Amino acid sequence: MEGAFVSDDPWTGRVALVTGAGAGIGSGVAELLVARGATVVGVDRDADALRRVADGIAAAPGTFQPAPAEVTDAERLAEVAAEIGTDLGGLDALVCAAGVQRYGTVDVTDPATYDEVMDVNVGGAFNACRIGVPLLRARGGGAVVLVSSAQAYATQTDVAAYTASKSALLGLMRALAVDHAPEGIRVNAVCPGSIDTPMLRWAADLFSGDRPADDVLADWGRSHPIGRVGTTREVADAVEFLLSERAAFITGADLKVDGGLTAGLAAALPKADA
Repeated sequence: MEGAFVSDDPWTGRVALVTGAGAGIGSGVAELLVARGATVVGVDRDADALRRVADGIAAAPGTFQPAPAEVTDAERLAEVAAEIGTDLGGLDALVCAAGVQRYGTVDVTDPATYDEVMDVNVGGAFNACRIGVPLLRARGGGAVVLVSSAQAYATQTDVAAYTASKSALLGLMRALAVDHAPEGIRVNAVCPGSIDTPMLRWAADLFSGDRPADDVLADWGRSHPIGRVGTTREVADAVEFLLSERAAFITGADLKVDGGLTAGLAAALPKADA
């Protein structure tokens, strides 16, 4: 994809499609790209959330175009793709950030919940790439980033379906990278640890009991060697790097943005007495 991006280009004239753009990592990526001058088409099932994102970045150099859609709805995504092709001439970048989190071991997770997690997290990315690759091809190449998770490498308890889905995304990423490299399309993934998003705060509320959710988030942050949870901007910076020409020789890679979470072992050595 030589020439598709340059490192000091503020994304003016570039077009990106971001799924899950209504909140969390997806909205963080959309906001960063628009701030750099891109035209971002934001997909999310929550139309109100997309409007809030649009209102929040209305004064940015680029533009944000809401496109309400379920990533599981292939027909609706095809309509979005047709609009992009007609109005914008294709894509330079695709970011698949839409996802859901559900809890349960394999024996208590009902089939409908498993199907939901896999349909949204894996099927949604597959659907977006299915319509996105031709649009990238129409611009002579581009870049894709899938948002996986640190739980593609190591798992908490009670997240069997979620961990399976995030691991599957890395396989999909590698397949896409190999298949479409000859077309100038690079495909990579980011694997965040605990990031301060509405999804993480929902989980903190779920498990907080009588404690404030912020205390639970702080505890989760201390499990990362860096000592805190991450921010959506920190993940967005990593995504923007992988989309840019600075990563021109990187494809088929998974970048951990996890504060060192997966680097250490839980069985720490005992500390000697002072």
